[in-house]
Amino acid sequence: MSRLSAAAFRTLLAAALLALAACSHTPLSAPAAAPVAMAPAGQPPASAIYIGNSFFYYNNGITTHMARLVAEGLPGFRHRHTMVTISGSGADWHDVESYLRPNAIGKYSFTSDNKVVFNKLDRLFDVAVMMDCSQCPVHPQLKTVFTESMRKNSEIVRRHGARPVFFMSWAYKDVPSMTQGLADAYTAAARENRAQVIPAGLAFARSVALKPELELYAADKRHPSVAGSYLAACTTYATLFGKSPVGLSYAAGLDPAVARHLQAVAWETVQAYRQP
Repeated sequence: MSRLSAAAFRTLLAAALLALAACSHTPLSAPAAAPVAMAPAGQPPASAIYIGNSFFYYNNGITTHMARLVAEGLPGFRHRHTMVTISGSGADWHDVESYLRPNAIGKYSFTSDNKVVFNKLDRLFDVAVMMDCSQCPVHPQLKTVFTESMRKNSEIVRRHGARPVFFMSWAYKDVPSMTQGLADAYTAAARENRAQVIPAGLAFARSVALKPELELYAADKRHPSVAGSYLAACTTYATLFGKSPVGLSYAAGLDPAVARHLQAVAWETVQAYRQP
């Protein structure tokens, strides 16, 4: 056989092997993992992951306030939660798939007396609370990124057995007109993705209208003060658990009268918000 014929033979052999592989019923890659059972709708979530930015982690984190509200409002109910936050981040900065991989985030927890508890989990989280950057949903160049990120991340969350929840953030103190745009964007995204909405931005606007002297913002007019973080937590509690925070004694160090006002605002806002 000539050298040219040998080369031609090798080419034909390679082509035949590729065709055989294409026709084979044996998968060339590992099969997809079986879907995880979805967290039951209508039941209090036993676990939550908060995926977002500094709006979540300011003032010792929304999970700190949620832990106290849940412990008092649902005595004996075991609720596990964690935050995954990136300063200044948008939803497209987060690799949500990696946060929900098995035997990673959430596989162990710390008790109040600093003991490590290893969790035996059917799924890592019941709900995933997600937010975008503070102006991304209404920014001319970023609002399409918001829409696509919420779609993509909701699909990932559901594939891992959790329910997607969108955290509607608030307007900047000096740009109150942002409120309606953010509300519309989160409501539309929730409708498209069959997600629940935490109307924190509307709660901020309601509190400002009722008690403008109460400072909900830090000095930068964007991040929350302690009162703002407490209001966000009360609104989250009311949304996720369907219970009124009004009357709970935990006040995050605020004056009890201020805490009662914020509790009432949170509950009234959640009751008035028309869920998609």
